[in-house]
Amino acid sequence: MAATAPRGATGPVLVLGEDSRRTSGRDAQTWNITAGKAVAEAVRTTLGPRGMDKMLVDASGNVVVTNDGVSILEEMDVEHPAATMLVEVARTQEDEVGDGTTTAAVLAGHLLAGAEDLLESDVHPTAIVEGYAAARDIALDAVADATVDGELDDDRLRAVARSSMTGKGTGDVSADALADLVVRAVRQVQTEDGVPREDVRVHTQTGASSGATDLVDGVVLDAEPVRESMPRRVEEASVLVFDANLGARETEADVAYEVTSVDQLTAAVDAQTAELRDLADAVVATGADVVFCSKDVDDSVAAALAKRGVLVFDSLSASDTRAVVSATGASLARDIADVTDTDLGHADAVRVESYGDDALAFVENADATAVTLFARGGTEHVVAELERALGDATDVVVAALDGDGIVPGAGCVELLAADAVHDGAASIDGRAQLAAEAFADALDVLPRTLAANAGLDPIDALVSLRAKNETGRAGVLVDGETVELADPVEAGVFDPADVKREAIEAATEAATMIVRIDDIIAAE
Repeated sequence: MAATAPRGATGPVLVLGEDSRRTSGRDAQTWNITAGKAVAEAVRTTLGPRGMDKMLVDASGNVVVTNDGVSILEEMDVEHPAATMLVEVARTQEDEVGDGTTTAAVLAGHLLAGAEDLLESDVHPTAIVEGYAAARDIALDAVADATVDGELDDDRLRAVARSSMTGKGTGDVSADALADLVVRAVRQVQTEDGVPREDVRVHTQTGASSGATDLVDGVVLDAEPVRESMPRRVEEASVLVFDANLGARETEADVAYEVTSVDQLTAAVDAQTAELRDLADAVVATGADVVFCSKDVDDSVAAALAKRGVLVFDSLSASDTRAVVSATGASLARDIADVTDTDLGHADAVRVESYGDDALAFVENADATAVTLFARGGTEHVVAELERALGDATDVVVAALDGDGIVPGAGCVELLAADAVHDGAASIDGRAQLAAEAFADALDVLPRTLAANAGLDPIDALVSLRAKNETGRAGVLVDGETVELADPVEAGVFDPADVKREAIEAATEAATMIVRIDDIIAAE
């Protein structure tokens, strides 16, 4: 790239490398908007309970079949920078509230489509950004106004979880059964300060039908005893959680010892053996009969503990270690000499079960503050999709409890928000009003897409929905093979208000950021 030479100088002034590529003005905007729309279109058909699945095959031949928006976008090999921004929208939605990723991506894509039409009509990007911001605020107020009154009891929470899983692959187990497990799990870990989401884990294991999915009061670990001779089940276990190596102490300095005789070597070996024996004795002296170690356990220590009937697991991950602490009430110990009775946790049972070639450790406690949804399925594809469905359902139940309540689902709240933006657009000055109208049209796309994916005529359905919402509430309700336009509250179809709010905010932010870009400079 060259710039005009200063007066008196000759030749071009190089600002960018010769291999750099620059796209400016309308071309840059069109390039970015087209990429963003393509990403949204890739997931649009997955929206709703009748959404289609996508089969994703990576370079290694691994296959993923899912209709989960963020999973699809993360598996896609997206390289365009603007398209990557929409993938980030879905990822942020997933991280913040756990659901609504497809909604956020589709809304962002249609906000970009509306912006493209406005740019072609010579509406300045600044006016589009202002109009979208004003419309976003109106839409957020409409979501707040649509919040369903009443207590969030277990029945409504089950409805929230069920709505999240409807249309997702759950094998031969009903969404009602899974929703009940999810609500029980969340209620068990709930505290006065909220729900610690990390204390509800999902663990998958193939080898049975998905109907065998169950709730474990405690944690399930991919772990097996460090010695085969250790017990496979311990009842009323005293649990020690150790966050250091269980072995000979290592010197901090790099020291070399010179051995000049067999007696010196024998003495050194005897000293180390005695140290390891004393360490095993110290573990037994704590009263622990089950030990979870985040680091390595020396073979000699393991052998000595096995002889004493102590069950030991080692090399636990940080998340597994924390989960065991939550499930047993143990304190994290780092020096065996400092362990007291109060540092030990308790488990009703610690057992090791074999599933084919896999061994799993179950740490169970009736009053555990960490629980595990143990998902079963006949194939890896089934358990992977079931894991995503359970994770999303848990996220939305937590979002409903810790957030601002629930709103009608089935596209109802998006239609209410769109109507509110249409009504409020008249109060917006200048060309920003056109952008607000485009924002409302983008919101309309969501219920229209739900209707289309359910097999209805999208235009006719939108007209009927709007008419029904004049006097009450209506959404696109799918019950088995039946599709109707009816009140989602009466049908028990709800979404957390935070999911809708996050989708609107994230989609607006991404769309306005892309619209404001008028220069793309890419290095080779």
